[in-house]
Amino acid sequence: MRLLTALRLAAGGLLAQRTRLNVAAMNLANAEVTRTAEGGPYRAKDVILAAEPLEGEDVEGVKVVGIVDDPAPFKEVYDPSHPDADARGMVKYPNVDILTEMVELLSAGRAYEANLTVANLTRDLFLKTLDILR
Repeated sequence: MRLLTALRLAAGGLLAQRTRLNVAAMNLANAEVTRTAEGGPYRAKDVILAAEPLEGEDVEGVKVVGIVDDPAPFKEVYDPSHPDADARGMVKYPNVDILTEMVELLSAGRAYEANLTVANLTRDLFLKTLDILR
């Protein structure tokens, strides 16, 4: 049934975009954290998405393959009075790019809305179909 396929595709998209929103929010929240439990500054995270064939269908949805650390170097700022400054007076700050994370939030938010619209339209089509069949 194609309506169920559309609903499954939208649900997968909602989960993927929610993950992107959560990771971008986490990156923004930790943009100034210079000391983590591991000992260094917070390292930005990236979400890896991949196409996934839907079981029993000839279409592909999306799934989260993983969340990985961003390999970009840390930002270094000269601040000898900071408690996390090294012997040279340099402080390592997270490799979070605020502008990139804001764009990621906007993009993921729009994609989430689009998937929600598909889910709502599919529900409406189900209901209309039931009305016609009565």
